[in-house]
Amino acid sequence: MHSDYSVRRARLALTASLTDEILLVGSGYSQFKPEISDQQLRYIAHQEYYYLTGLPDAIGGILAFDPKDQSAGRGENGWFSFVPEVTEADQVWEGRTQLPGAFLGEFEAWFAARQGRRVVMLGAPVPGVAIDEARTAATRSAYLHVRRRKEPGEIDLMRRCASKTVAGYTAVLPFLKAGFTERRIQIELEAEYFRRGIAHTGYDTIVGSGPNSAVFHSLPSLRTVKGGEFILIDSGAELERYVIDVTRTYVAGKPTAFQRDLYQAVQHAQERAVDRCLPGAEWKEIHFSAALDLVAGLVAMGVMYGDPESLVEQDAHLLFFPHGIGHMVGLGVRDASGLEPGRSLDTRPSLANLRMDLILRPGYTVTIEPGLYFIPALLNDPVRREKFHDCVNWSLVEKYLNLGGVRLEDSILVTTSQPENLTRAIPKVM
Repeated sequence: MHSDYSVRRARLALTASLTDEILLVGSGYSQFKPEISDQQLRYIAHQEYYYLTGLPDAIGGILAFDPKDQSAGRGENGWFSFVPEVTEADQVWEGRTQLPGAFLGEFEAWFAARQGRRVVMLGAPVPGVAIDEARTAATRSAYLHVRRRKEPGEIDLMRRCASKTVAGYTAVLPFLKAGFTERRIQIELEAEYFRRGIAHTGYDTIVGSGPNSAVFHSLPSLRTVKGGEFILIDSGAELERYVIDVTRTYVAGKPTAFQRDLYQAVQHAQERAVDRCLPGAEWKEIHFSAALDLVAGLVAMGVMYGDPESLVEQDAHLLFFPHGIGHMVGLGVRDASGLEPGRSLDTRPSLANLRMDLILRPGYTVTIEPGLYFIPALLNDPVRREKFHDCVNWSLVEKYLNLGGVRLEDSILVTTSQPENLTRAIPKVM
């Protein structure tokens, strides 16, 4: 992606409204593998640093801004980039090349010349630097808001990620049957990503079969899929740190009527939630509307009793839909979620797992991922059983405690009119 990082930095400087404060943005540090080794874990530059520099390998790098230097015409409009000096060992063992910018060893003198001024810190912390906590929090909130609206180049990268992800999900379809392990399914899916030029997945691929399909972060195991079981796959490709987030749920063989009804309830809720991703829409309203649709489906199936709206008001939906409807996605799988400027955190228990409270705007990219699950840890809890004694068909729930769950997730682009489903082409099969 070809981005004008100087424009991004200028936009941040304007938004942050700094006068005398120093702004530092750290890239973060690498970490050695825990065994006795000179090898390191995969290094990932902090999201906030990468967005402003496009440098993925500046280990320990610092981007600094001094508004006084901006007004005096020093640096790059007040910005200074400090990067690690590449050593001979770096070249020999890792093939590193020198990045543009001043060496990190020069940062100490630069910073010492500005002692006594408040420091605002974004990205990874710079060791030994005290910061103004309140000013940092306010600046981060403003910065997140700047980043939320995707540039055309970012959207193009996500569309490319989506096309690679389509190929992976299509390639894995023949392996979604009894006799294959979760691990084999992961291998076939990711191998197609790699064949299409993907170096990394956007996040650790989730493959859960049977009861594992109700485990939200179920990493692929050697468990063999049995006939008639749900298979849930949550995976997406990554390009230049931009990702797509997708979930599909399948059945190994022919679904039962109950499985089909559960799937259709989730699919109906998802389709309606996607349609609600319009400019000006409130994210919390999309979440609660989806919860209402899911509960209506469970009532129609005889799993729950009562008026769906009343059940959602009682938080009874949390028994089967305990997570949020989705989050922002793009530069990382969580990207710039959070609060609308000026809002405080809504502490209602029913929103504990909702990752953002925003008004949708054109250029926002979000996930829509409703799900219905049979999770023994929740459904066997005596406190919940007592509280919702009259709301749930507990004898039916007992029958399906090991069923697992269904989740359907797509990555959505908010436009000036109807939403664009970036991952619509990834097959849904039931």
